[in-house]
Amino acid sequence: MRYFGVEFVQKLIFMSILLKNTIYIDWKTHKFSDCDILVKEGIDGEIVFPENVNDVKADKILDCKGKFVTKSFALGHHHIYSALSRGMPAPAKTPLNFYEILKYIWWNLDKALDKKMIEASALSTAISCAKSGSTFVIDHHASPNFIEGSLDTIAMAFDKVGVNHLLCYEITDRDGLDKAQQGLAETENYLKKNQGLIGLHASFTVGDDTMERAVDLMNKYNSGIHIHVAEDLYDQQDSIDKYQKRVVERLNDFGVLDSSKTILGHCLHIDENERKLIADSPAFVVQNTESNLNNNVGYFDSGGLGDNIILGTDGMHSDMIRSAQNAFFVGQGFDKIDFPTAYNRFVNVHNYAEINGFEGDAENNLVVLDYDSPTEMNEGNFLGHFIYGLSSKHIQHVISNGKLIVENREITTVDEEDILEFSKEQGKRLWEKL
Repeated sequence: MRYFGVEFVQKLIFMSILLKNTIYIDWKTHKFSDCDILVKEGIDGEIVFPENVNDVKADKILDCKGKFVTKSFALGHHHIYSALSRGMPAPAKTPLNFYEILKYIWWNLDKALDKKMIEASALSTAISCAKSGSTFVIDHHASPNFIEGSLDTIAMAFDKVGVNHLLCYEITDRDGLDKAQQGLAETENYLKKNQGLIGLHASFTVGDDTMERAVDLMNKYNSGIHIHVAEDLYDQQDSIDKYQKRVVERLNDFGVLDSSKTILGHCLHIDENERKLIADSPAFVVQNTESNLNNNVGYFDSGGLGDNIILGTDGMHSDMIRSAQNAFFVGQGFDKIDFPTAYNRFVNVHNYAEINGFEGDAENNLVVLDYDSPTEMNEGNFLGHFIYGLSSKHIQHVISNGKLIVENREITTVDEEDILEFSKEQGKRLWEKL
């Protein structure tokens, strides 16, 4: 089968997988268990710990002696549209502030995206997520000149790789009300058949009418809003000037914070009252440490926000272990964060998915870690190893929905070499348009 010039190799899909001789780490309790694990296939499949492995029949058997097995990871905020930006030419004008970074870099890039570029971006991102251990990804997409069908294009790519997803289109008025309407229409068409969120860019590019219509969609489809919040002071100043209220106050007045499915990105430049509004709501905040550093917009402070904090990458990369470690290191000077807090934010996306009934993050999503530490890892020191030792290079196998999508560090579901070649071709096309 060929798709946009890329040949996909469909390989054997197993109905069940037996992981023998594992050291299983319970992601909730950190308890270590020596056991065998039978992994059953399915979107919400289960895992079983058989007492007698000789009585178990499985389609695939992996000997995991000396290996650690735990739940695979989840990514709370990604941008697949940035995948082809690596190495791109410099903008026509050097940005002097955050608004100009958006204007001269990211808003130029997303306007240039077409269907093939989005397909390449999604395929390469899904592969990167899978090989980094993430099997559930929440993405926030923008492509103003290819809106209709953009979410289905991304979903198809992720499905091919075998990575579960929760998608949204970034609705905004910045390209005119007609484009905003197209974003609303794309969102509704997608939500009619798929789980997803209602994406908004940020308060300063979303007027009252578009905001109201987005919240109406949220209520109609029992979903949540996924939006960047006070990533830069520009967002706050715009809200105060236009609406005489701060960003979170405005969102709260529209009912955005009423849903436990709502995700508020960044939340850097917020005051005490905004923090209380968030803490008193069921909404989640997503922290994106490296992106904040890259854009020089400030440092995340969890004070007063409550416990509904998850981690994302904001399109910088797809490595959630790296994201958690950097949240810990950077937070030493700006946040109240220790080993347990960093780990809790790392796994809290699982709680977000479970609370809200999203599919694709059941217990039959697993990673097998070949962790070559010079010191023992056990229940007592696991979090120290998580912060100082573990990395994505230790991920040997990845199981998604009970299917082996990474085996011995190689993608099994698609031809990675062909996809990377396809992505490079589309990257060149994008750069030429820029």
